[in-house]
Amino acid sequence: MPPVTPAHTTRPELVGTLGMVASSHWLASASGMGVLERGGNAFDAAVCAGLVLHVVEPHLNGLGGDVPVIGCRAGSGEPFVLCGQGTTPAAATPAAMADLGLDVVPGTGHLAAVVPGAFGTWMDLLARYGTWRVRDVLEPAIGYARDGFPLLRQASATIARVADLFRDHWPTSAALWLPDGDVPAPGSRFRNPDLAATLEALAAAADAHADREAGVEAARAAFYEGFVAEAVGRWLERPVRDSSGRDHAGLLTADDLAAWRVREEAPATVDFAGTTVAKTGPWGQGPVLLQQLRLLEGLDLADTAPGSAELVHAVTEVAKLALADRDAWYGDPDHADVPLAALLSPAYADERRALVGPRAADGLRPGAPDGRAPRLPALVVDAADAPRGSGGAGTGEPTFAPVAPPEDVPDDLPDDLPAADGTPRGDTCHLDVVDRWGNVVAVTPSGGWLQSSPVVPGLGLQVSTRAQMLWLEQGLTSSWGPRRRPRTTLSPTLVLRDGRAVLACGTPGGDQQDQWQVPFLLNHLVYGMDLQAAIDAPSWHTTHLVSSFDPRVVEPLGLHAEERLGPDVLDDLRRRGHRVTVAPAWSLGRLSAAGTRPDGMLRAAATSRSMQAYAVGR
Repeated sequence: MPPVTPAHTTRPELVGTLGMVASSHWLASASGMGVLERGGNAFDAAVCAGLVLHVVEPHLNGLGGDVPVIGCRAGSGEPFVLCGQGTTPAAATPAAMADLGLDVVPGTGHLAAVVPGAFGTWMDLLARYGTWRVRDVLEPAIGYARDGFPLLRQASATIARVADLFRDHWPTSAALWLPDGDVPAPGSRFRNPDLAATLEALAAAADAHADREAGVEAARAAFYEGFVAEAVGRWLERPVRDSSGRDHAGLLTADDLAAWRVREEAPATVDFAGTTVAKTGPWGQGPVLLQQLRLLEGLDLADTAPGSAELVHAVTEVAKLALADRDAWYGDPDHADVPLAALLSPAYADERRALVGPRAADGLRPGAPDGRAPRLPALVVDAADAPRGSGGAGTGEPTFAPVAPPEDVPDDLPDDLPAADGTPRGDTCHLDVVDRWGNVVAVTPSGGWLQSSPVVPGLGLQVSTRAQMLWLEQGLTSSWGPRRRPRTTLSPTLVLRDGRAVLACGTPGGDQQDQWQVPFLLNHLVYGMDLQAAIDAPSWHTTHLVSSFDPRVVEPLGLHAEERLGPDVLDDLRRRGHRVTVAPAWSLGRLSAAGTRPDGMLRAAATSRSMQAYAVGR
């Protein structure tokens, strides 16, 4: 079909030849571009920009968080994934939680702590694929932490909502995030001197070595085997209040940090619209995007239009099927038998595609890859009167347990979604980089949120609470246990054409990440829109899934759609059986993207939603 050209976009698609950086914060984008201007490659720039994100978006990610990376070196044609997801403690046994009388992993506090994977992943990316020294990539982050940065409106609002928790139970967080006892104003200059000192000490450890790679290793060791690990281990021995309403010490120790290493692996891939789309493995939700593309490639998209009711319905029904498979099958492949090859096979897609009908389907419908019966968490009940927790082993179609969605939750600020104790959840950042040589990388930093756990004294950071995404119920692919990678929602994307990486993209948004990316990819790869137009187009997502975060709310048949889709489309979707929640016009999806045009020119774009993401380049 001929390219679809919208009447206007909020910004132009940037085009140039030297390099492009797009991220969820303008200071990170500018910092990464500074690296490209001074001769660094895309991987150097990504490390620098990502470390800045840890400082300037503290409610969305942190140095104590996690970070998946997907990239491709120019000329290699072989994409790679770095798994920057930290594992649960060695002491994370079912008995340990049973002894505490808990039936869910608290969403905040110390018990949900996992190894902070972010810094080790940045150092691994720098050592394997970068060219710069540790201090060079750390300098902008050190400067913003030491000298200050403008506090985002969302960060200020997040601090306000947890201020009482900080004052009453988390004094180390109160000391940092409530200067002079007050919530810092939006846009005010904010400093984190302890974080600056931590980053400076890591840079100094690297400076002691003339060899670049030896310096990178020294910085990594200082974090995971030195002063950071020791401080984290001591701090987590102290009980703190968590979302259970009680005080608990953590299980994570310095030995857990010392035992952890970054994993490099090949991505999962599928072919779609003349390209190869690459994602992380099933320890993240990345294959959900691939499953959706497999299903969509067999539908007649040529007869649909961007933003039409026909398209929104088809994409939503496909997403529901893929997300049901996520909830039944995804987990850490080191500890669970995940049938990924079968889930991504054309034959399985053909079988699942037959379930897409003219009306919105009720029930959570995981499939049976290789003929294996799916098992769902106890939140799901079997329609054929199977006992709770059986997971619907094929005797009937599983349906949701009656769990109501929270009220008055805004669509435009996913980081505002409340946890069980009323504190906001964390969300995520994203960045994409392409350089003049053709190196491409996409990264989705997250975790270590200011609202997730109390500040580690002297370090200026919080530890990731990612273990909240595991189920204490045993026998699931994402069950709680020692040294396991929680199944996250973090999901950067890489697109290759003719063996060459041509696009990196992604978005914050938890369970929505691999939903918001689908219409973007359709807009760009199928309908021919440029990157900015594809990002600016109206978006939507389903909530017909088991939420990945505490509390595990469910909204059966839920479809959140931007009002820009228009009343006729929204009414049509209601007639098809979707329970439509109309979201504000510019509220769903916070995508960014960077890549290479067929003529070799570089290009990038970033969403205007939330008014903080920017693409830069020349």
